[in-house]
Amino acid sequence: MLTEALREEVRAAFFALTEAKDLKPRWGQRQMIAEVANAFGDTEASSFLAIEAGTGTGKTIAYTIAALPVAKARSKKLIIATATVALQEQLIFKDLPEIKRHSGINFSYQLAKGRSRYLCLYKLDQLIQGSPDAPMLSMYPDEAELPEGEEAQRTHDAMLMAVSDDSWDGDLDSWPDALEPSVIRSVTTDHSQCLGRRCPHITGCSFFRAREGLEEADVIVTNHDLVLSDFRLGGGLILSAPEDSFYIFDEGHQLAEKCLQHFACFARSGRTLNHLAESQQWFESKHTFFLENDVRPESLAAITANQSDLLQMTRDTFGLCWSLLNDRTDTRSDLRFEFGVVQSELREGAAALRDLWRLNRQRLNPLAGLVEALLEEADADDRETREASLNDLQVMVARAEGQMALWDSFAESAEPGGTPWARWMRHYGDESSIECFASPIYARDILSEHVWDRVSGAVMTSATLTALGSFEHLMQQTGLPEDTKLARVESPFDASRGRFVVPDMRSNPSNPSEHTDELIERLPCLLKERLGTLVLFSSRRQLQELHEALESKFGDSLLIQGVMSKAEIIAEHRKRIDQNLPSIIFGLASFAEGVDLPGQYCEHVIIAKLPFAAPDNPIDAAHAELLEAEGRNAFMELTVPSASLRLLQACGRLLRTESDEGVITLLDTRIASKRYGRAILETLPRFTFDIQS
Repeated sequence: MLTEALREEVRAAFFALTEAKDLKPRWGQRQMIAEVANAFGDTEASSFLAIEAGTGTGKTIAYTIAALPVAKARSKKLIIATATVALQEQLIFKDLPEIKRHSGINFSYQLAKGRSRYLCLYKLDQLIQGSPDAPMLSMYPDEAELPEGEEAQRTHDAMLMAVSDDSWDGDLDSWPDALEPSVIRSVTTDHSQCLGRRCPHITGCSFFRAREGLEEADVIVTNHDLVLSDFRLGGGLILSAPEDSFYIFDEGHQLAEKCLQHFACFARSGRTLNHLAESQQWFESKHTFFLENDVRPESLAAITANQSDLLQMTRDTFGLCWSLLNDRTDTRSDLRFEFGVVQSELREGAAALRDLWRLNRQRLNPLAGLVEALLEEADADDRETREASLNDLQVMVARAEGQMALWDSFAESAEPGGTPWARWMRHYGDESSIECFASPIYARDILSEHVWDRVSGAVMTSATLTALGSFEHLMQQTGLPEDTKLARVESPFDASRGRFVVPDMRSNPSNPSEHTDELIERLPCLLKERLGTLVLFSSRRQLQELHEALESKFGDSLLIQGVMSKAEIIAEHRKRIDQNLPSIIFGLASFAEGVDLPGQYCEHVIIAKLPFAAPDNPIDAAHAELLEAEGRNAFMELTVPSASLRLLQACGRLLRTESDEGVITLLDTRIASKRYGRAILETLPRFTFDIQS
């Protein structure tokens, strides 16, 4: 049981914070505080909690105020994992400083982001110098996608100047201008490329400096991706040890999908073949260097032979993939293997490839160790070349491991038991553009093994954890322990201030062409009703068709996802509304959650159709296949609950403060005419409903 002393500490902290900030305590917030404190504080019961907290509950204050005193009393680290960098920064720069300032709780906190969010000084230096030995610049140009032109050079020079005069800390999220993806990739690194403590720029490294305070911090703010990366590496290598930590997963409904992404693997034909060809050239250029450093000629010959075998076997295997993709009667560019079982000839090729890649890794590792040892004793003249060589070898090893994972999955696809996997291929035109994929279907087994069985306790929270009014879908997806406590906290906002309208549509979204035509007809009137409008599409094609049809009528008022970044769209939208100009956002799924546009910024949410997942999603298709094989209804068990969650997220964009009001228009009559639609309708907040169909 939670001790009375801890109860009083939590109550006092909450009272002090609300008094200092003149906040009106909300019943739902108090309820959430109690649930979180009891989950982490009761040593005799489950330390796992899934709590759905409606918009406006004040989740951040609630879980922080509740968890911090308990974590400190039990000598645990508190790890708060959010879904996005924006939420991380809100915690670090706004929420936690205010809680620390006003609650009376003395604690320290630290932000933890992955390497890809920080400038790599080593890569920037190589770029500016144009060094021929720059790792990943001469090798694998298809992946490096280096930016070209004067603008990129000016950006690189500006970054170096800003870091040099301490006006910028190397955090790419704080760079004042929007950065193109190619620029970001050119100046960032990953664990396979990073030289770590051997890097000549280690003292100024943004990533390592950001890591310095993690061990001492009481609270670590991070994201789902980094948490999962840590667990995949074994846990405790990036963040604190799981056994000594409490975890809070904010926007927890995204965790299962993130997990599948982390444990999936893939290989691309053109990229892989280019890598092998480049590797061969690299070893030819380093032949003398290795001989001079006591690498036996027969060892180098074995590596060369292995890479030649890899090159030939890779060509043969992707050639077989090409045949399988083209030996079909349909025109689809992808091929999913039924029940994840790969055709027997391809399994044999995959097994051979896996073994060759394993041998490749075994032979590369000693060379990497040799170069690492040579680097320790290198003088200034040799150091740069050896650094680049070590980096390239590290990349080769990482590539070998990735290839092993993919081909091992394909090779073992007929083995019974274990976690079910989806396996598929696709191409974009020719044999050089074939991609092979493998992904676990269920996140629950992975999360159970790597996360829930390791941590001291965890809270999962979001405004949308239940589907069709139940936690069952969440429990199935995430594998949370059976004794996990389940709780719901209603939003303090008056849902009746939002009107939910379903017009009497002639068309059905199951006929995309007719539905799009009717949307082109109806949207002009709907878009004129309010100042700030958000239009959400489930199909990029439909979004583009509507944009082309309406651009001449609405011009600059339209802000289109894909034309501008999400941050740029939101900033421009707010700017236009502030100038009393109409603004309309056309967005896809990413605009249906995590977007905060209160008041006039969003008075009308238009949803083109019920947000069912794309029918060609191979993981969902494989999941449905397994359910149907068991005699279950995949549509009702998988598709409908997922659509219900997505619709709730989309509806949550309307009412963001207690004074907000507006309209949600769903242009899909299936929510009223179909049994599954009525089930979804019943779980929506208590809007003022106007069902015209």
